[in-house]
Amino acid sequence: MRVIKLFCLVALVAMLASCAVFKSRPDINTLPLKQLYNYAHSQLEDGSYYYAALDYKRLIARFPFGKYNQQAQIELAYAQYKDSKPDDAYSTINRFIKTYPAQKHIAYAYYLRGLINFDRAGRFAQRVFGIDSVARHDQGYRLESFDDFSKLTRRFPDSKYAADARQRMIYLRNGMAQFEINVAAFYLRARDYVASAHRAKYVIQHYQQAPQVADALAILTRSYRALGFPKLAKQSFDVLKLNYPDHPFIKDPNWPHSASTLRRMIPFSGHH
Repeated sequence: MRVIKLFCLVALVAMLASCAVFKSRPDINTLPLKQLYNYAHSQLEDGSYYYAALDYKRLIARFPFGKYNQQAQIELAYAQYKDSKPDDAYSTINRFIKTYPAQKHIAYAYYLRGLINFDRAGRFAQRVFGIDSVARHDQGYRLESFDDFSKLTRRFPDSKYAADARQRMIYLRNGMAQFEINVAAFYLRARDYVASAHRAKYVIQHYQQAPQVADALAILTRSYRALGFPKLAKQSFDVLKLNYPDHPFIKDPNWPHSASTLRRMIPFSGHH
């Protein structure tokens, strides 16, 4: 009986607290422009992203012009991004960039759009499984994110967001290169040597500064040997030895090895 009373008391306190929170929200349909913006901004700063998004949307609808409207669109996109609604956030910021290409905060808009795509590029699986799954997911978001950060660094090289954007571009570049290497290795194991050579050459040509170029040279060498092109195989092998003398393929001509059955069963391992 005592437990039941305690449970009822807790439920009553929670209900009263929720009512107090509900009553504390002003009528956003009647608030003046500046007060509405300040209220929405305070919600954002407090981490109440869901309610901040509601307030920003109402502001945009009630006051469709002016600096507050433009700032509200940017902050709405950020609130949606933090509220784990990347598609909504992308739609909002993308519309803003197209509508106001010369707005004073356009550098941040590109940066935010890059972040949204960056997180859509397999980051969910990485957080859930605690592994780097960036090379196992669709390349589209990585390419879009890379393009956003590239535009930012080209157009606004002195922006406070540029340094972080450059670091993320390196990460994305390496992830895209690793994706191609995984595909090339798959074709190599399947003995489709034309396809494996094609993918390896693609990495060498398009991701010249990525560390995966070493793996690409090794796969290209194996592919050329299997196809009966000894001269081409020697050329690629010589380049590998000259630039990456510690690569395992130099001592082990069967690298990369086929994954074990158990390894292939691990989700996002790159060995399916």
